Amino acid sequence: MRYSFEFKLKCIELYRSGRWPETPDGISTHHFHNTIRTWSEIDERFGPEALKHPKHQRKWSPEDKLAVVSQVLAGNSFRSVACLAGIGKGMLYQWVRRYKEEGYNGLVNKRKGKKPKEPSMKKKKSDQPQPLTESEREELIRLREENAYMKAEIAFRKKLIALRREKWAEQHLKAKKQKPSKHSDKKDSN
Repeated sequence: MRYSFEFKLKCIELYRSGRWPETPDGISTHHFHNTIRTWSEIDERFGPEALKHPKHQRKWSPEDKLAVVSQVLAGNSFRSVACLAGIGKGMLYQWVRRYKEEGYNGLVNKRKGKKPKEPSMKKKKSDQPQPLTESEREELIRLREENAYMKAEIAFRKKLIALRREKWAEQHLKAKKQKPSKHSDKKDSN
């Protein structure tokens, strides 16, 4: 349920005077009282302007999300971190859960919506390649080194096989030369 700025201020005023406002229909009293406590805490820390609904949604970068998640992982409570960040506890729970499951990649915004059925609806990629990220650059360097190592190993094995064949051919030729022929035995017996 979305509450107006004036309603929030009225609830905080009643809460601070020791009374509770009437709980709206469709919500538990316990949950509503916790919400009022949160509003009061936000009002004390950041002033009443922080209770207003933002005109537009803030775009959170993965780095910003990681900074908020790391505060929770460092031992701060979800409630206090969510208040300081100006987001709901539910959103913070999602970020922490995704971070625990997928790591940093879980904090990266994924494209939402259904994939287009027709290929013509897909956006055309520009001819210019996208710049590499730091991790992609590191992986490229590692793969190039691994590729060079494998090429050297293949070349070494080819030379080794060629040497073995050459040595075998020499031994085979020597053995042939040393073997007496049938005709040479007959000449010696005469």
